[in-house]
Amino acid sequence: MSNDSWAVAVDVQEATIPSIQADFSKKVPQVVLNIRRDINGDLINSGDNVVQETYENVEGDSVPMAEQSLLNKLLRRDLVVNRNRVEVLQRDPTSPLFSVKTFEQLRLTPELLRGVYDMGFNRPSKIQENALPMMLAEPHQNLIAQSQSGTGKTAAFSLAILSHVNPENKWTQCLCVAPTYELALQTGRVIEQMGKFCPDVKLAYGIRGNRMVRGVKLQEQIVIGTPGTVLDWCTKYKLIDPKKITMFVFDEADLMIATQGHRDQSVRIHRQLTKDCQMLLFSATFEESVLKFAQHVVSDPNIIKLKREEETLDNIKQFYVICQAQEDKFTSLCNLYGVLTIAQAMIFCHTRRMASWLSSKLISEGHQVALLSGELEVRQRAAIIERFRHGKEKVLVTTNVCSRGIDVEQVSLVVNFDLPVDREGKADNETYLHRIGRTGRFGRRGFAVNMVDSDHSMDIIKQIELHFDRKITELDTNNLEEMEKLTI
Repeated sequence: MSNDSWAVAVDVQEATIPSIQADFSKKVPQVVLNIRRDINGDLINSGDNVVQETYENVEGDSVPMAEQSLLNKLLRRDLVVNRNRVEVLQRDPTSPLFSVKTFEQLRLTPELLRGVYDMGFNRPSKIQENALPMMLAEPHQNLIAQSQSGTGKTAAFSLAILSHVNPENKWTQCLCVAPTYELALQTGRVIEQMGKFCPDVKLAYGIRGNRMVRGVKLQEQIVIGTPGTVLDWCTKYKLIDPKKITMFVFDEADLMIATQGHRDQSVRIHRQLTKDCQMLLFSATFEESVLKFAQHVVSDPNIIKLKREEETLDNIKQFYVICQAQEDKFTSLCNLYGVLTIAQAMIFCHTRRMASWLSSKLISEGHQVALLSGELEVRQRAAIIERFRHGKEKVLVTTNVCSRGIDVEQVSLVVNFDLPVDREGKADNETYLHRIGRTGRFGRRGFAVNMVDSDHSMDIIKQIELHFDRKITELDTNNLEEMEKLTI
């Protein structure tokens, strides 16, 4: 399909997209905390936001990692119901492991406890159960925690920050750095909401363009910002006395490392702090680069990992369909709809052009289809996913921009119209797991169907089977009786 056709499809879809509340082009609204308000929309493209790494390979549809993280934050309204087991590595293995089942066990101030419940948190999430006692312990303990979007980690360290500060001390006590302007604002809004019954606690945004008077120390107890600006505030403009910082939080550490310059800036901030400063580091991954970074900035830490839960695959029946060509794939897809009882479906394509072609074909067959790709802005993507989540479209055709962290309870079918491959043309097992994991959520049964159109793609299926030690069954979509038996 031509680029013109793709552009028309996007224009049509944008015309039906409702606006959402998160608007980063406007000033940050004052809730209860006193916020520094010199924030301009033109900062969105500042140097603090240049993220180099993307989730996709070169030939596929790509999206910056920070955009994907921001998308997840925009879509989260409640904590994800997560059955992942938590692995805790304590700095002192002989120490008893404390966990909490209620927020009352944390002995929070009444104002802070009220803020937690006002946000709709009824009880701690899996990671909060173990992380919060460590973050709030006396004497202070350092922590490295792995957590995906929706597990409650932002609320966890926000609660730790608000519990940590002394409102009577009119100087900055807690620093939190995030890789982009937008992510810093999202975190700040969580702290604003959670701390709205704590009027003496104040927060400032350390982001480029938030102009301050040089040499005049900040009175805000909390500063959240990007590494470059926070470093300037500590060293160049002398707005913050680093020796008085008692808690330092690295949020989205994996994105921080992927952003040019942020790693070095973060290390330079860390060097200004005292040895007694509590260090908290959060990352979605525990790759080697993250661990090396953590070793530079977090000494003698407790470590919390989410064990990778591949047993969710037990809820998903996996099939592959032999196809001869692109049109044959489409015919097989239509046959699936003729047999399966499908609430909602997600169909993954490798490129924007393929996604555009497929969505047009499905619409011509009378299906309610949403089209999603990396060409849309983050807020537009969030709006499309919200429409899909509320059932306004039954089919979501997407590239890998929607493979991670998006939970739609009604999705019963995931189709890999194009199989996920890495830069070397081998099976991208991690992306495959993320893709098919969009179905079979919350203990429900789901179906994953893979379209195989060449010897190479058949080899990809074999690689996936070997990696996950799961059998992927051949499905003949022309044999309706056989399909009915396999999908019961």
